[in-house]
Amino acid sequence: PELHPPPPLVHLGQPQAPHDDDEHSGEIREYSGVFEGPEKTLEVVFRRIPGLEHLSDLAASDDEASSVASVGSDPISKPGGAVVRTGLRALPHVDLDTICARARCTILSRLSNRFLDAYVLSESSLFVYPRMIVLKTCGTTTLLRCVAALIELGRKVGLEVDWLGYSRKNFSFPGDQAFPHGSFHQEMEYLCSHRTLCERLDGNGYTLGPVTGDHWFVFVADSTRRATADGDHDADRVLNIMMFDIDQDVAQKFYYDKYDARIGPDETEEEAVRRVSDEQTKAAGIDALVPGARIDARAFEPCGYSMNALLFHSYSTMHITPEEGSSYASFETNQKLRNYAPLIGNVVRTFQPRRFVMTLMADEGGLDEMGCNPLFAGNASDKRIAVPFAKVDSVAMSSTSVGGGGMASYRRKDLASIKVEDDQTCIMGNWVLEGGFRVGGTDDGVDSLVRETLDSSWR
Repeated sequence: PELHPPPPLVHLGQPQAPHDDDEHSGEIREYSGVFEGPEKTLEVVFRRIPGLEHLSDLAASDDEASSVASVGSDPISKPGGAVVRTGLRALPHVDLDTICARARCTILSRLSNRFLDAYVLSESSLFVYPRMIVLKTCGTTTLLRCVAALIELGRKVGLEVDWLGYSRKNFSFPGDQAFPHGSFHQEMEYLCSHRTLCERLDGNGYTLGPVTGDHWFVFVADSTRRATADGDHDADRVLNIMMFDIDQDVAQKFYYDKYDARIGPDETEEEAVRRVSDEQTKAAGIDALVPGARIDARAFEPCGYSMNALLFHSYSTMHITPEEGSSYASFETNQKLRNYAPLIGNVVRTFQPRRFVMTLMADEGGLDEMGCNPLFAGNASDKRIAVPFAKVDSVAMSSTSVGGGGMASYRRKDLASIKVEDDQTCIMGNWVLEGGFRVGGTDDGVDSLVRETLDSSWR
C-alpha cells in the first residue's frame, strides 16, 4: 500500500507537466495487467456571486445543455416538453467534455431527473446539480487537473466555490499514476502552487487510518458562509463502501463474454451493450440494492461495470473491476438514511469481499439525524457484522449453505475519525472477514445493535 512519504514529492523518473498546463494531462499509461479500482472523488459546492445572480438563474433547454445519449429523464419541463436546466446543469456539453478531458475520461451516457444529471463515464461517474458537481474517476485518471477549469466554468453561470473536497483511498499501484497523483503530498503541492488555485483553495489535507495499511486521504477547502443565528445546519452525508477481493463467482458476472454479444441481426452495438448491462445488473442483484431508483448501467469489454442510480435528490453509484488478483467493487450514495446498517449489509452480502473499507463524510446536522450508529462508533476494533449468504465461498469453506444458512462475520480492525473545518466529520473504518464462512451456527460476538439492524433487512 501507498504510504505518506516525505519530500521529494514525486516519483523518480515520472514524467512531469507544468502545474498550469492542465490541457495536457501527462502521458497515457499502457495497461499493466492490473487496474486501480478505488476512485478519486472531487466534490465542489458553489454559491451565487453577488451581482451575478441572474446568470445562475438562466435556463438552458435539453438540446442546448447536452448532446449526449440520454437513457431517460424526469426533468423540470417547459411548454413543449424540453428540459429546463439552471446553474451548472445549464453548462453545454462541450464544457462538460472539457472537464472530463482534463481528467482523462469521456462521457458515455446520461440519466436525469428534476434535481440532477448523472453521467456514466469511461472511468466512473459525474453528477451535476444546479450548484454542486461530484466527479469520481478511477484508474490512472488526472482528476485534480480539471479543478481550475471547473472553477472558471462556474463563473460562467454566476457561481463561485463555496466548498471543495477531494478524497481517495491509498493506491494499490501508486507507480502507475500520472502527475499530479504520484502521492498525496504531490496532490497537495499541486493545489497549493497552481497559480489559479492557490489563492482560491485555502484548505487542509488529512490522513485517516493506519499508514501501514488501508487509509484515506481527504482535502477540504471550506469557504462556506455559515448559517445565521437560527442555528440551521446542513444534513448532507456521503457513504462509500470499497470492497476488495470480491467472490470470484460474483466477479465472473462482470465479464462481457459471459453474455451473448448479439441476439439478432437487427440489434445494434449500442443496444447490445445496453442489454448486457441490464443482464449484469440483474444477475448480480445490483438492482435490489437501489429499490425505487432509476438505473443507468454500463458493461465494459472485456470486463468491468459502472452504474448510476437516481432517487429524487440522491444518487447511488457502483463501479466494479473484476480482474482476479485486483478485484474491487465500490458503492457510494448521498442518500440521507437514518440507519445505513441494512444497506451496508446488503451491499457486502452481494459481493462477499475478503475485506472492505467504509468511509462516511457527514455534516453536523447529518450526524444528528443518524443518531446512534454502531458501525461508526465505539472502540476501534470491537464491532462485528454478521452477514448471511446464500452460497459459501469454496475457497474459504468447501460446503454450500442451504436455505440461506451460511454466515460470514466481518470484524472492524480499526476506526479513525476527524472533524474538519467547523462542522464536518470524516469517519473511516477497515473491516476484514473473520474466520472464513460458516454454515449454520450463531452470530455470537456480533454487536446486538448491529445484528438487530442488519437482520431487519432480510426478514
